[in-house]
Amino acid sequence: MGLMVYNTLTKSKVPFETIEEGKVRLYLCGPTVYDLLHIGNFRGAIFFNMLRNWLEELDYKVDFVYNYTDVDDKIINKANAEGVEPSVISERYIKEFETDFNRLGLKPHDHNPKVTDFIPNIIEFVSTLVEKEKAYVIDGEVFYSIDSFETYGKLSGKKIDDLEAGQRVDVDTRKKNPFDFVLWKPSKEGEPSWDSPWGGGRPGWHIECSAMIKEILGDSIDIHGGGIDLIFPHHENEIAQGEGATGKTYCHYWMHNEFINLNDEKMSKSIGNVITGRAFMDKYDPEILKFLYLSVHYRTMMNINEEKINGSICGLSRFYNAIIVANQVSQYDGTGGVVNKKFEEALLTLEKKLAKGMNDDFNTAEAIASLFEGVRTFNALNLKTKQKDVNSCATAIYFKEWIVKFGKMMSLFQRDPKEFLMRLDDILLKEKGLDRVTVDSLVEQRNQARKQKDWASADDLRAQLSDMGIELQDGNLEIPWEVKK
Repeated sequence: MGLMVYNTLTKSKVPFETIEEGKVRLYLCGPTVYDLLHIGNFRGAIFFNMLRNWLEELDYKVDFVYNYTDVDDKIINKANAEGVEPSVISERYIKEFETDFNRLGLKPHDHNPKVTDFIPNIIEFVSTLVEKEKAYVIDGEVFYSIDSFETYGKLSGKKIDDLEAGQRVDVDTRKKNPFDFVLWKPSKEGEPSWDSPWGGGRPGWHIECSAMIKEILGDSIDIHGGGIDLIFPHHENEIAQGEGATGKTYCHYWMHNEFINLNDEKMSKSIGNVITGRAFMDKYDPEILKFLYLSVHYRTMMNINEEKINGSICGLSRFYNAIIVANQVSQYDGTGGVVNKKFEEALLTLEKKLAKGMNDDFNTAEAIASLFEGVRTFNALNLKTKQKDVNSCATAIYFKEWIVKFGKMMSLFQRDPKEFLMRLDDILLKEKGLDRVTVDSLVEQRNQARKQKDWASADDLRAQLSDMGIELQDGNLEIPWEVKK
């Protein structure tokens, strides 16, 4: 089956065909850099990174743009509050975002344009719209005339006539239509300002993406991504701008990821349930955040709570434990081993199932389910008991390469397995009010009791550890114990 993509524009899954054979032009709306991003902001960054990786797996050459909005009211307000230039704020939080992004282990984008580096392009774009009578100037402010674009509303499905004027926009009696939106506005005192044909000012929000897309990717792109909150008015306005300026299709596939809730509630600063991506990664781990998001379909509303987080910890533990076993078995230095035929056939079947899921609108939940099945199939071989068998070695190597290959596509399962499993245990120990030193001490006392053949004491210590939620793994020199999942 070829790749099928849900297109917000058509409200349906459609076959994916590129403008230029073998090449994908991909644009994802990036952050407004005035603060640390909350975990919901990272859903798009994680999903579309995986999308790019799968497209490359299908042999497409992807040109991926992820922008920074570095001029905005929120940035200006924060700069004024701190008594610094807006650029100080934006540059600070670009660095902070990139720190968080790098912690996630995601592949870098091809372009990370900043709005302030594209002001001449924005002015040129606005001028084109004015010349084509798609926009008009009043008192140094440039507005887009939505009445000049007959198909306005085609992305969101909204009919402007049915919307109450002023419900979603500020009423400005100077506008020809209440829903006309700003392309360029005069700067107030103390705000960043650039010279333009309409006087000193700065760009409106919507025009930024259109201008950067045109300059970097061209008049038309294959995929434009973002959260569902951007469908209207931001992406709707982008279409009006882009197609109004060029007369060409602005974007062929619009893709939007759903919101998340935190503990069954929409994240909101007013009720205090907002958690930044950094705070989440500090408390838990970047791998857990990626696994959470990719375990469900990107168009599914998801709720993040302790149960879901613990479920992800369990899932990741199973994957990394299997990788440890594969590493142990594959250390045999024999040559000429043959991969278990039935196992190889099983993984090839699962690979096809995984590809089918991914080609069905990037169904990562199906893909991860296939990887889980691969782990179960590997564990059923019980290769730990056959570590010096040359065929077991070949089979373990085959499995490890298989799981790491598809894990890499999702930016998962690339960590040192022993260190990562210890990290998971530390998270669970903290939740139980325990620490590793205490557990290690009890485990060592039990080991000494066993050496002295004091079986009663050894059994008592095992029971004590079990009551604490610690599961012993006798015979495993790398991970002698783990927290019960």
